[in-house]
Amino acid sequence: MSKMNYFGTDGIRGQVGGDLINTDFIFKLGYAFGVVLNNTNCNPHNKVKVVIGKDTRISSDMLENSIVEGLISANVDVFLAGVIPTSAIAYISYISNFSAGIVISASHNHYLDNGIKFFSGNGSKLSLHMEAAIEKEISNPVILYSKKGIVTKISNIEEKYIDFCKSTFPNNISLKGIKLVIDSANGSAYKIAPYIFNALGANVFAIGSNPNGKNINDKIGSIFPDTLKQVVISKKADLGIAFDGDADRVLMIDSNGRIFNGDELLYSIVIDRLSYNIVNGVVGTLMTNYGFEKQMHKLHIKFYRTNVGDRNVIETMKLYNCLYGGENSGHLICLDRHSTGDGIISSLQILAAIIRHNQSISSFIKDLYMYPQYIVNVPWNYQYSWEKNNKILIKKQEIEKKLSNRGRVLIRNSGTEPKLRLMVEAADKNLALSCIQELKSIFD
Repeated sequence: MSKMNYFGTDGIRGQVGGDLINTDFIFKLGYAFGVVLNNTNCNPHNKVKVVIGKDTRISSDMLENSIVEGLISANVDVFLAGVIPTSAIAYISYISNFSAGIVISASHNHYLDNGIKFFSGNGSKLSLHMEAAIEKEISNPVILYSKKGIVTKISNIEEKYIDFCKSTFPNNISLKGIKLVIDSANGSAYKIAPYIFNALGANVFAIGSNPNGKNINDKIGSIFPDTLKQVVISKKADLGIAFDGDADRVLMIDSNGRIFNGDELLYSIVIDRLSYNIVNGVVGTLMTNYGFEKQMHKLHIKFYRTNVGDRNVIETMKLYNCLYGGENSGHLICLDRHSTGDGIISSLQILAAIIRHNQSISSFIKDLYMYPQYIVNVPWNYQYSWEKNNKILIKKQEIEKKLSNRGRVLIRNSGTEPKLRLMVEAADKNLALSCIQELKSIFD
């Protein structure tokens, strides 16, 4: 399939007011999506209907208005869910028989960015074929339908999603007596996340729960764990749990201030499941730590790598009949619980695991040795392929030779930003550090 012009690894994302995230383009995007949904509607007697959620960015209301106008111009009925986590829209799309779901969010990015995520009616991300059809339709002229869709605000989605999250936590386990700091990144889970953990018995102290439209992910949330770390230590909490702006990522911090990334958290879920069930295999990405892969082999669990992006992880999980997968960034997928990544549900699985085994996270995952890994982002123009840059290729080969079989180096395009991700990991920390510095130097 040819390269996408608009879609990245997780929908469409960019700076507000830029080429993609502006009212005109978002209107066309909504209209194009509506046309594609109508063209693929197998039962013309059932009206196409789409549910829309959003995060707390100041631009989300404006973009919602534009995409709604595009959808109803294609005679699609729209249901507005308000501010709600991304995975809640995936869940509601499925259980309420919507044709599709849309989330207005730029996930972990700052407030100056925004984006559009799409879900099919079964709660999964759109297929590449569907995305290609939307891109093709965007280039066509807008021809207004004879009838317009209607817009309805719905108010019971939060309750349904909260009940669903709670249902994924074992009935015979309680969070009573556990002190948690919940960091919602001033994002879409700012009300729901603290409520769920409190309802399950935890003593909750909430931070990142006062959004003002501009403070989403602002030195808080899963990409700024030091903020949560300080609060966990000062409050003498048992654990801290941090989400990103749309709550599809999670990381955790223990009472000693140790930060657990997605690989470590995924490992805790896998070994918990392994204690009472068969684990057919686990899916990671090109960025998954080599130590995780080695540990899977020790446990005789098949491990599969795929390209970065939770959709790639989920597709590979389905291909190899795996229930568990994730990314070191904190996207964790448990297909025995949900159709997509969900930070709240993933953290509940981890809490259930350590309570069930009566261990702290650090002791529970003590057999996992994580190779020291350094990741650096550098600006990069997507019009140019780094694979054709001799300077980069030569330096990469030099570092690979230096690492030999003691580590690995990876260069890849970001799917959401005009950047290259540089990664080096090695069994020896100093070797990994010197190699990443050497690699980065050619971009300075």
